[in-house]
Amino acid sequence: MVQYNSFGHRGWLDALAPDVLGSVEVVFGDVRDPGSVLDLLQDTEVVYHLAALIAIPYSYRAPRSYLDTNAGGTLNVLEAARALRTPRVVHTSTSEVYGTARSVPIDEGHPLQGQSPYSASKIAADKLAESYHLSFEMPVATLRPFNTFGPRQSARAVIPTIMSQLAAGRTEVQLGLLTPTRDFTFVKDTAAAFAAVGAAPSEAVVGRVLNAGTGREIAIGDLATTIGHIMDRPVHPVGDDQRLRPEGSEVMRLVCDASALREATGWAPRYTLEEGLRETAAWFGTRENLARYRSDEYNV
Repeated sequence: MVQYNSFGHRGWLDALAPDVLGSVEVVFGDVRDPGSVLDLLQDTEVVYHLAALIAIPYSYRAPRSYLDTNAGGTLNVLEAARALRTPRVVHTSTSEVYGTARSVPIDEGHPLQGQSPYSASKIAADKLAESYHLSFEMPVATLRPFNTFGPRQSARAVIPTIMSQLAAGRTEVQLGLLTPTRDFTFVKDTAAAFAAVGAAPSEAVVGRVLNAGTGREIAIGDLATTIGHIMDRPVHPVGDDQRLRPEGSEVMRLVCDASALREATGWAPRYTLEEGLRETAAWFGTRENLARYRSDEYNV
């Protein structure tokens, strides 16, 4: 499903090779519309529910839209799957629901903390998924990826923010707080985690929340230095106040315990941070790809 727009734009799907796109049926709709969702879920074996508003800064400006899309949209998916008796729903959570780590590494039993309207809306969605499993025996599994990165990611995330500025020739890179740590997972590993949860035996994953991450954390400042080395460019981080979260909303530390997912499905990350960064940097290094980014603007 692609959110309806009058231009017929399908986002990055439009950049797929014709032979790949020819194997994908793209349906325009809106996860906030129950009818759109019900039509889409007809005759499906596994539903991967990733539709969401994801940018944390914009959730400060438009919190209701996050509740409508992330919680209300999830309700529509669950209701459609219940009506159609869909065999498997894989719901997407986020490590942001944990907030700043109280203990590390973070396992699935860590307390949930709504430190932003975005994370609160995702907590609501996760709890809806849990309630539908417990109330209606819905065959739903929740995958909770930590910070996914890779080619095509929007500049609202830190790695594309750094790479797009460096690729455009800058040495002073505008960033927010440099001390928070994150557990970055390359997109191919995250995709493999989704596939693993979708194909696993029901008894292994249904009714469960499963983390996906590497177990390695890195501070944002150190990440910028690492990217500079990979791209062979000097990096001088410069603080930008508009990129700072409110003090109580900033998540200071995230590092994943993915042992439950590994035991349930056999999944494990194949890419190191550096390997994923090199592949991502190569993608940003082409003029055609870089042209899609406004490196001189703050992408909320």
